[in-house]
Amino acid sequence: MTDKIALGKAGENESIDYLIDKGYEIIEKNWNFGHKEIDIIGKKDNTIVFFEVKTRSTNVFHEPKEAVNYKKRQNLLFAAQAYINRNAIKEDVRFDIISIVRKNNKAIIEHIVNAFHPLTA
Repeated sequence: MTDKIALGKAGENESIDYLIDKGYEIIEKNWNFGHKEIDIIGKKDNTIVFFEVKTRSTNVFHEPKEAVNYKKRQNLLFAAQAYINRNAIKEDVRFDIISIVRKNNKAIIEHIVNAFHPLTA
């Protein structure tokens, strides 16, 4: 496993721990629809939340959340719609970003709630 993949997997695991601590139920991890993936699907207060997790070892050049560009948002929306259809989801949904920077063996987590809306993605 490459360092980049290992860093990403560690970030997803740290995100899950963080979300559970914040009262989220984790429904799915690394849910795939074709070549499109949703990192984490959770639920809290009758809302289904689709999480995109971005982890970096530094934020010198840019913040991890900035990597969730237009194309990434479109892919996430496409996969989320497939998940909603396949599972007959009736609850409200939203899209959050978990941005993690690892510094001195510690994760600095930023949770961006309602990071984007399907109509403006």
